[in-house]
Amino acid sequence: MTSPQPSPWLDQAWSSFGISEAAGSANNTDVLAFYRDAGHPEIRSDDVAWCAAFVGACLERAGLACTRSLLARSYLAWGDTLDEARVGAVAVLSRGSDPTFGHVGFFLGEADDRVFLLGGNQSDSVCVQSFPKSRLLSLRWPATSSGGAPSQTDASIFDMALAHVLTVEGGYTDDPHDPGGPTNLGITLATFAAWQKTTLTAENFGALKADLRALDRATAADIYRARYWRPSRAADMPAALALMHFDASVNHGVGGAARLLQTACAVDVDGEIGPETLAAANSKLLDDLLDRYAAIRETRYRALPHFWRFGRGWLARVAKTRAAAGALIPNSHQQKADPDMTPETVEPKWWGNSIAIWGTIITGLSTVLPVVAPMFGISLTAEAIQQIGAGVLQLVQVAGGLIGTVMAIYGRARATQPLMRRPVSLRF
Repeated sequence: MTSPQPSPWLDQAWSSFGISEAAGSANNTDVLAFYRDAGHPEIRSDDVAWCAAFVGACLERAGLACTRSLLARSYLAWGDTLDEARVGAVAVLSRGSDPTFGHVGFFLGEADDRVFLLGGNQSDSVCVQSFPKSRLLSLRWPATSSGGAPSQTDASIFDMALAHVLTVEGGYTDDPHDPGGPTNLGITLATFAAWQKTTLTAENFGALKADLRALDRATAADIYRARYWRPSRAADMPAALALMHFDASVNHGVGGAARLLQTACAVDVDGEIGPETLAAANSKLLDDLLDRYAAIRETRYRALPHFWRFGRGWLARVAKTRAAAGALIPNSHQQKADPDMTPETVEPKWWGNSIAIWGTIITGLSTVLPVVAPMFGISLTAEAIQQIGAGVLQLVQVAGGLIGTVMAIYGRARATQPLMRRPVSLRF
């Protein structure tokens, strides 16, 4: 085991030592604060498993981004893997035979076949407890991208994305119709209070509101990086998608934006950006993916009850973000699929299988046949016309032309393969 290294998150953990669930139906507000600081202020009961909330809150309070998940095993993808045990490391344990269950806490030491963790929800409290080494799945340490100084590339993309968000968000607003309440530089009062590690109450509302109004851009940048950029995993995406997803995370929430992106990528929608979502996002044609993402965002906005009030601004925001993201697409990823192109990977199909071709043929026959048929000895007698009725003939001709036109348009719109020639013989 390596010697201890500075770990401010462990100091945060020790400062909460002894906090436990409230007895009976009551709820300990300190435990609820763990949920809040880990990104889940909607949790109002300390009966919900909170080991991951405790670890996440300690990391966030120390200025690091957590996974924003209440799943202990979510930390298997957080930070870097340690080859040697280190005091303060995030330790992820299994729990039972279910591969989705687990436990997470901070590593303190080991003895024989046991490991000692400082963690939350251990005997319903924050305490030190030992566990079998056989349950240890991984020891994690903050990676540079999740806690230390960001890389130059990450910093440049973040700065660009942040500049866009601050531009569309504007300055201080306090619209009574806005469910977010007072907002400055896109930071709501509730988010600002959480950043200040305080609970918004009627007593401190006025003071916090004044502090929010005086919010400077440097502090706003710190909030955006810790609360939105890192949890959204935008740094793991191409720059164009990173800008779109970061903007969506700010406006729809980190979990909400994750669901929108997963819908656009056609992967399982669980609200957490993992390897499957990132793999899909990085493999898609950026232009197409951004178009789908923008369309899904617009649909989401239209479903909100305040669309009547803010709808035009929301849609304009999506349009601006799509345009800004499009400008970041490399030339090699910018070209869309064109039905007229013939990539080597796409096999041509016989023209006889083309809906567009048959639609054109039907249209032509319906329009031309009544004129050219007599040239081939085919004629409609007066008796036939009387029996069938001129109106019916016209109806059939119009219907044929209409159906043929629709087939031609539909076939052309959905065409993805080039046509090939195949010998065809006709007998009269």
